[in-house]
Amino acid sequence: MATHPGGLTAAPPAVRLTKLVRRFGDRTILHELDLTLARGEFTALLGPSGSGKSTLLRAVARLDHTVDGSGGLSVPERVSLSFQDSRLLPWLRLLDNVVLGVRGPGVRERGLTALDEVGLAGRDRAWPHELSGGEHQRAALARALVRDPELLLADEPFGALDALTRIRMHGLLRELYERHRPAVLLVTHDVDEAVELADRVLVLDGGRISLDLTVDLAAPRTRRDPRFQEYRDILLAALGVTEPEPRADALS
Repeated sequence: MATHPGGLTAAPPAVRLTKLVRRFGDRTILHELDLTLARGEFTALLGPSGSGKSTLLRAVARLDHTVDGSGGLSVPERVSLSFQDSRLLPWLRLLDNVVLGVRGPGVRERGLTALDEVGLAGRDRAWPHELSGGEHQRAALARALVRDPELLLADEPFGALDALTRIRMHGLLRELYERHRPAVLLVTHDVDEAVELADRVLVLDGGRISLDLTVDLAAPRTRRDPRFQEYRDILLAALGVTEPEPRADALS
């Protein structure tokens, strides 16, 4: 545990992994990867398809027991996961889905509070098939919140949503993050989503972190902000993407 000058003890990071290696047969996906995530830090992870983003997320979630790390893997006790598919059980009503597996006093009351926080108050008796795509993802966030996570791992949670619903979910996720302050690791293919939501963006390339970018933008963030575009251009360049210049006749 780190110590600051004056004898104050710093809190340990939410996630620390050292020299993490993951192989699939003869192919190495993660190459002695080092990563530290501070408590309460919102981090987005970008990278081309097949770069190992979801593999890394599964390792941090301790869902993959075949990774190797000489320095070990340290994560908090309370970890929640959110996926592109909300994974609600169709035979359970919404509240029962949200509190499934949660133990302790006042579980159903905590579930109702979580549903209220994500804008689903009064829908606790609904069946999953009665919900829209956006409501499914709201329910997934409620299920994560009810566990009071120290770390939230999200794997493309908004990838299947339409553009308008996605914008609304961005605002909701950031609002919930500001209120509860877990550490967040968000896997996404969307550069704009990463800049809009995260305070730190990592680019995974060749099994290693090729870019670690701090996003210093005040809220509310807007894509019309020139600095937003600067961060966007840096990330696109790191991903090997060059956007075409607008044609002169299109500007006239």
